[in-house]
Amino acid sequence: MRNRSWFVIPLTGNLFFLLAAIGAGPSAAQGFNPTRPVEIVTHNGPGGGGDLASRFIASTLEKEKLLPVRLHVLNKTGGNGAVASAYVAEKKGDTHTLAFFTAIWIGGPLTSKESRVQFQELTPIARLILDPIVVAVKSDSPYRTLPDFIEAARKAPGKLKQAGGSVEARDNLIRMLLQRSTGVAWTYIPFPAGGERVAAVLGGHADIYIPDIQEVREYLRNGSMRLLAQVTDRRMPAYPGVPTAREAGYNIPVVGSMRGVAAPPGIPRAAAEYWENVFERLVKTEAWRKYLEENQVEDGFQKGAELAQSAVEFIAQRRQIFKEAGIQTYR
Repeated sequence: MRNRSWFVIPLTGNLFFLLAAIGAGPSAAQGFNPTRPVEIVTHNGPGGGGDLASRFIASTLEKEKLLPVRLHVLNKTGGNGAVASAYVAEKKGDTHTLAFFTAIWIGGPLTSKESRVQFQELTPIARLILDPIVVAVKSDSPYRTLPDFIEAARKAPGKLKQAGGSVEARDNLIRMLLQRSTGVAWTYIPFPAGGERVAAVLGGHADIYIPDIQEVREYLRNGSMRLLAQVTDRRMPAYPGVPTAREAGYNIPVVGSMRGVAAPPGIPRAAAEYWENVFERLVKTEAWRKYLEENQVEDGFQKGAELAQSAVEFIAQRRQIFKEAGIQTYR
């Protein structure tokens, strides 16, 4: 579903970001076109989710003849996106550099004192993808529904285990929201990589996992894992029989996540509009529709100004959840 945000509250601040997105930046001659190869920066290493998505975008733009020049991927790893975002920010005014951002670029600086660049400093180009998140267990788990798991945790406080990422990660925020909603507690075990979290569940070392759907879709297909719930606004077409958390009786907010494209600060408005139009054409291709279906992610397309507003709302939601969870923020 397009033009959707997750959490609407009255907002102040971030005005510069919004004005830049709708044309308050420097102007340039009409008819901008790239004249040399374009760099697209990802914070993931080769083979990571952002890396694979960036390379798919680059190859599709080439195959669909949507660009007159080549586009190549540059991996800038480290700091949960901080290294990549700093690199892009240093390219101020460069119309031939793009960034494939994920939610960590937007929410990460809130809890990282070391982060030098906030997403608002970049030029928003397009939001492309919304990542659904689900509640997954091993296929032979005794828990058939999310209420089954909650009731088991109620009977054994702190005994059941959830495999997850960092304490600021979306899966832990959902755990905190569920625990606050139900008054039930279970243990959170952080692992550095998605493969380790899956292995913990499949090996019986963790009872539950709350990942982005892409992380477990192969295990769902081969039958080694199954879903208890979807933490989404509506059921995904691929899993019509799996209820949302709200349908299961838990009125918690959908903790959003997004991926898309940004550019360095201070690029001419004509260049920003050019890139917005390129990605607007990309999302209309059959190849892109197939990519969304195969990866079980949602079309989240928004152009620059809409993305800017969604990012402001995203930050407000994260800040509020962090505050309620007792997680320190620095911005």
